[in-house]
Amino acid sequence: MLTDSECKNATCPPGKKRERLTDAGGLYLEVSPAGSKRWFWKTYADGKEGRLALGSYPKVGLSAARKARDVAKLHKTEGRDPVQVRKAEKLKATRPSDDTFKAVALEWYGKQAPQWSASHAERSLRQLERDLFPWIGNRAMIDIDAMELLAALQKVEERGAIETADWVLMLARQVWDYWLPTATVQQRNITEGLKGRLTPYRGKNFAAILDPARMGGLMRAIKGYKGGLIVRTALQLTPYLYQRPGNLRMMEWAELDLDAALWIIPSMKMKRTKLEKEQGEAHTVPLPTQAVALLRSIQPLTGHGVYVFPGERSHDRPVSDNSVRSALYALGFGKEQSWHGFRASARTMLVDELNIDWQVIEANLAHAKKDANGTSYNRTKYIKQRFTMIQEWADYLDKLAMGADVIQFKAA
Repeated sequence: MLTDSECKNATCPPGKKRERLTDAGGLYLEVSPAGSKRWFWKTYADGKEGRLALGSYPKVGLSAARKARDVAKLHKTEGRDPVQVRKAEKLKATRPSDDTFKAVALEWYGKQAPQWSASHAERSLRQLERDLFPWIGNRAMIDIDAMELLAALQKVEERGAIETADWVLMLARQVWDYWLPTATVQQRNITEGLKGRLTPYRGKNFAAILDPARMGGLMRAIKGYKGGLIVRTALQLTPYLYQRPGNLRMMEWAELDLDAALWIIPSMKMKRTKLEKEQGEAHTVPLPTQAVALLRSIQPLTGHGVYVFPGERSHDRPVSDNSVRSALYALGFGKEQSWHGFRASARTMLVDELNIDWQVIEANLAHAKKDANGTSYNRTKYIKQRFTMIQEWADYLDKLAMGADVIQFKAA
């Protein structure tokens, strides 16, 4: 067996490519003609000899080299490849052990943000900077305790932002999920279980009328609205089409084919991820005859511009998000029926009152398909069925406005 003195004084004889000094258990010190010294441990796999580098001498002394050899032997006994284990350790060593939460979070954010919509990316960064960085941003990930993170989340709750606290926890969870696979020590995701310590957030449902008789009253009120033509037309179209408010108020004349009774909403305008916006298909919305008539009636007024419903101050911008909402309040229905709530009203009554196939309804709502095959395989758009459905729905709303077909009697 080698001694420290032999290792220190070892040289490579002139004319030789290398000199090997054997210790025990397959460990040896290799000396180059230039004088560098490196430790190796002999390995055997599939009948072939290999070797595992254990470090340079004197940085790794004799005693440390023997310990490294013994660890490698243990890995082999456990069925683990010592060479691969060593490679993994080197990779881990390249990752700073004192990564701060802020550094990891910004690295994670940089990889995720390009795939998100601009609004989602902006909100995520804002919440990190406002609700997490001030409290745990400069703390090393391995040192942060679950109670520290909980305290930061509770500060968000203290200002009444229950939904935001839920959002911030979601961000923290994803940052920890991102960091853990490359962490230099084994550690659990400290966000686990914290949701149960927060005030439950159940989300908010948009106000929506689901009773046919009450919907009839709303339709009569809408038909009698005395406001300006632009807002009045947008208000009248809303229940017929039940598309997202943002899409309706930003409707462009170029998106409409009134002869074909179609509204084609570009993918970039849809509520989708950035990648889905870029690669997704446009959303096709069939128009009932009532909608076509309303659009033709406003065309002489706004048809020369880009937007069907331009703003009052500038025709280069669409009508404000508050326009239809304010009209509903003016009619006395603002607390019962939100602009977005028309989607829920239609979704419910189309099933309960008209017995329409839910898949056709979901397609018209532009909701992602949730069947077993997923969107990659099920690309059915139900265009023919949706034309029939949307006309039946518009006619039904008109009947409700006249007070008809509110109560359905089953045959005895």
